[in-house]
Amino acid sequence: MGDYSESITVNVPSDRLFAYLSDVRHLPRYMPRLTSARPHGGDQVTVTAHIDPPDAPEQDVTSEAWLRVVEDGKGLEWGAPGAHDYRGRLHVDDTGEAGACRLTVELHTEHTEGEQVDHGLQEALSGIKQSVEGAEA
Repeated sequence: MGDYSESITVNVPSDRLFAYLSDVRHLPRYMPRLTSARPHGGDQVTVTAHIDPPDAPEQDVTSEAWLRVVEDGKGLEWGAPGAHDYRGRLHVDDTGEAGACRLTVELHTEHTEGEQVDHGLQEALSGIKQSVEGAEA
């Protein structure tokens, strides 16, 4: 079992970052392997990712997930059914500095490949930062 947490400062106002992250259709812009995200009403989402597993051929996989926007506290919660008990949450906090905020992502998975999960979290946070700051320009 693994619980992971990473944070990053993003140079946009917290409301702007939260609005950006709350739109599921933005997921492929900052999640490296994700190629599409389609909301289905309620909290259901269909996502497609391009993966290159070490023990199988490169392929596209589609799965169902859920994503909940928690307006109170500027947060999101998500998860996907399956053996790995994959779920997480993020929250956006004001830093006290004008035009900047702090994004924290917490992840739980039964995967225990710590370095791989840590790298994925850092990659996602960097992707969010680049995507939303680039959209600001």
